[in-house]
Amino acid sequence: MRAVILVGGEGTRLRPLTSELPKPAVKLVDRPLMAFMLEWLAANGIVEVVMACGFKPDAMRDALGDGGRFGVQISYVAESEPLGTGGALLFADQQSPSGLGERFVMCNGDVLTDLDLAAQITRHREFGAQATLSLVPVADPSSYGLVRVGDDGEVLGFLEKPEPAQIDTDLISAGAYVLERSVLDLIEPGRAVSIEHEVWPQLVGHGLYGVASRNAYWLDIGTPSRYLDATADILSGAVKTKAGARLDDQGLAIGEGCRIEGELIGPSVLGDNCTVAAGATVGPSAALGDGVEIAAGAKIEAAAVLDRCSIGAGAIVRNAILSPDVKVGDEARISELAVVGSGVSVAAGSVLDDGAKVFASGHGP
Repeated sequence: MRAVILVGGEGTRLRPLTSELPKPAVKLVDRPLMAFMLEWLAANGIVEVVMACGFKPDAMRDALGDGGRFGVQISYVAESEPLGTGGALLFADQQSPSGLGERFVMCNGDVLTDLDLAAQITRHREFGAQATLSLVPVADPSSYGLVRVGDDGEVLGFLEKPEPAQIDTDLISAGAYVLERSVLDLIEPGRAVSIEHEVWPQLVGHGLYGVASRNAYWLDIGTPSRYLDATADILSGAVKTKAGARLDDQGLAIGEGCRIEGELIGPSVLGDNCTVAAGATVGPSAALGDGVEIAAGAKIEAAAVLDRCSIGAGAIVRNAILSPDVKVGDEARISELAVVGSGVSVAAGSVLDDGAKVFASGHGP
């Protein structure tokens, strides 16, 4: 069975982390963000994946290759203009040499999850469905579009941004669908089509089902806060991943060629050739890329510091994201969901906090 992953968006809410790379190619903990979805698909029996790209498809290919190291075989199709979720699906089928097949999986590419997709595929067959949606509960249903489901799993309808009195379910779509080829016939060619708003309503009462997973992990990685939540959850094991499985009994995974004189506190991951000077502290919930240098007295906590960054003496990076090649001066403070763009130099003694975003020259918001 094939899967098509929709990765056409530009990841604007994560900028400047995504100013130079498409979001699926950005590193999360120790591998491209998309690797987590590919490994999850492989673990659930999917062997062929079509990446439906829009923004910077060449960078996507460079980061993911043919997919072999993630357990799948990837092919790529690239839209010349945005086609919406339904249009992108139809385009992927038309552009793939052998199409998507009679039954296939469709996924939104922004999700980190350990949902039991194999069980969803089985239930889809048992339902005799045209489409089966994965569903997850949310703590605040008023912030989402909700899915009403009957006792037999049939989708009864949808509630978009409901009023409090209307809320009678806590289930939302988790962005993973098992589909029959007949669904493609409902997508009008030649224009942008939303599968959520234009196709699913047509299928209510005609073979649309849902499978709720109340104990699975699910997170839409769309903002700096959620990117850091995903980092912490991977490191803590709250979501089952190959990256998290690398951590030892002390909650640490340390790459090759590292020179460690300071203190490491798990759970944390260090890439290859990192340097942590005496008196520096890394962790907990820290993810360092390759070639990161941490000077004496610096502290990195609950943060992502990507490849080749250097952190000056006495600097603090806490609950923040540093893109590759950032240089942080001595005694600087970067915290509270600040995001620093690739190649930026942060002056000694500077303070960046309260969701500040610092873009590299030529890469404005």
